[in-house]
Amino acid sequence: MNTPNNLLYTKDHEWAKYDGDEVTIGITDFAQGQLGDVIFVELPEVGEEINAGDTFGEVEAVKTVSELFAPISGTICAVNEDLENSPDKVNGDPYGDGWLIKVTPSNPDEKDELMNFLSYEEFAS
Repeated sequence: MNTPNNLLYTKDHEWAKYDGDEVTIGITDFAQGQLGDVIFVELPEVGEEINAGDTFGEVEAVKTVSELFAPISGTICAVNEDLENSPDKVNGDPYGDGWLIKVTPSNPDEKDELMNFLSYEEFAS
């Protein structure tokens, strides 16, 4: 299982990368492995407000559909439009080209609720 140490994680298998006033969000390597081949990704619109714990989209794989849960609250400032034509990027590079959304966080304290990579690895194993 690939778990970068510079990211934060949720029990729903999403990751969050804090970079200044922007947080990039995706699903973990563990999650994409459990899903199998991703064939479709449904993402929200730029400008939408999300709340931590709420669903913000879906990932459809060959055998299942999985909801995506927001690790933090905020305003969506970007969506990965490349996934519309290449949803397999979620499988091939979940921490890079397979990112899902970028959010401008509204509650900085929510960061403290996320797991570091060691806690996530223990949780996911």
